[in-house]
Amino acid sequence: MLRSYLRLVLFTAGLLIGVQIPGFISDYSKRVEAHLIEAQKSLGGYNDTAQRFFKGDVQALIQHYRSSDDPVFRTDADNINTLLTRTQTLDREWLALQGPWYMRAYHVLTAADPDIRKETWNGYSWQVLLSPDVIGWGLVCALLFSLVIESFVLFIDWVFVGRHHVRPVNRDWR
Repeated sequence: MLRSYLRLVLFTAGLLIGVQIPGFISDYSKRVEAHLIEAQKSLGGYNDTAQRFFKGDVQALIQHYRSSDDPVFRTDADNINTLLTRTQTLDREWLALQGPWYMRAYHVLTAADPDIRKETWNGYSWQVLLSPDVIGWGLVCALLFSLVIESFVLFIDWVFVGRHHVRPVNRDWR
């Protein structure tokens, strides 16, 4: 009986952990989008200048600033280049998060921006969303979690107690 309750607890723990994954991915996506919008707004004035004087080519604006004799303009060229690079990086990150659920999960797990992932984790509040994909994540994680933990416990039992621990089957059950 205790073993049945432990199985239920394991399943429930896996379920509660599993339903957090889509919520975390959603929060991460929202943070990436917010950072992207902020970076685009910061670059906006330079884009307008590039549009007016360099046919929209921000790299030409940066080269113009770099070729200036004024050290302030040369420093601004580096700042504009940093903003442009950050915007392009966040744009690629945002595009990677527009794919199917399994690609988003894989991206957040393996190739996410470490600073934004840490920022998301630090600001993440545990939540239980009820949508079909969240329920699917929860059930799959619960089954896997239960299977792995119970298999591990059975393996440890088999290694330390051994096969002589097997109880004989009652005669009526044969």
